Amino acid sequence: MKRPLLVFTVLAFGLSWAVALPLWFGGGLGSPLMLVLGALMMFTPSVGVLGVWAVSRTPFREFARQTGLTLGERKGRTAVLVLTAWLGVPLLAFLAMGISAALGLVALDLDRLSMFGAAYRAAGSAAPADLTTLAIVQILIAVVAGPVLNAIPALGEEWGWRGWLVPRLVSANGMLAGLLLSGFVWGLWHAPLTLLGYNYPRLGSWAALVFIGFCVLAGVVMGWLRLRTGSVWPAVVAHGSLNAIAGVALLLGDAADPPNELLAGITGVVGWALLALLGAALLRFYPVRPARPAEAADPAAPTESAEPAERAEPAERAEPAERDERAEPVT
Repeated sequence: MKRPLLVFTVLAFGLSWAVALPLWFGGGLGSPLMLVLGALMMFTPSVGVLGVWAVSRTPFREFARQTGLTLGERKGRTAVLVLTAWLGVPLLAFLAMGISAALGLVALDLDRLSMFGAAYRAAGSAAPADLTTLAIVQILIAVVAGPVLNAIPALGEEWGWRGWLVPRLVSANGMLAGLLLSGFVWGLWHAPLTLLGYNYPRLGSWAALVFIGFCVLAGVVMGWLRLRTGSVWPAVVAHGSLNAIAGVALLLGDAADPPNELLAGITGVVGWALLALLGAALLRFYPVRPARPAEAADPAAPTESAEPAERAEPAERAEPAERDERAEPVT
């Protein structure tokens, strides 16, 4: 049981550092390679999963089902939660900005949209005269198209974290501990970038520690999506939407007093509080049970996929419960 975890960890973490290493020797987050290397890094958890599959005896079709690449047994539920993630993540991001403003943690500039203009100037372009239309279009693109545009790199991460790792950790440690631990691992994996100040540029290397906290809370919600449906796709959509909208929401701030990512928005303390409340509510009112980890059983024998608690079979037939982006932030 330890060998698959070792294979996954070595590949996911080792390759992430290997991919990001050029940033450490030339330019840091300001390097022209940042976007390319950041995107490539997102595929390393999936490489880890493929490594696990390579050393297992599981046929790939069964392994794919066990790791959530299908739509799960209740496809209607999966479709509903895909749509919920698609629209719910932007709602959460803008709600976090609104609450941050109400608490005095961020100054908004909805009249002049000065942060949008500042972003154009920082990129070396002149800001358009009609910033309002530009902002509306950019927000709509982030909300509507963002999850699609980000789906492939988001899957690169989610197949590893939620597809393979979450069922294993939940089965071994229990529901809450497993979800929290999976978020910790997810956040720690970002260290090649967050130690350079990614997502929290004011904090420098302390950003690595802070982002782990965000990932722990967000990981509970995204892990719940995975276990509730038996599919990784709702988490993929949530991840893609988060990457698309988090930075755009911050652009509603005032350029004269830019938002502090530690305080405002979905990645700040307000966002943390919202994610904690959401995760607690989901686990309390819509409980889930552990999915059987991939390669845990004889591949020749039938296995069960993740199912919610209320769909459990009668006792005489039930399986025994196992023990339980600035513009692109947040990879």
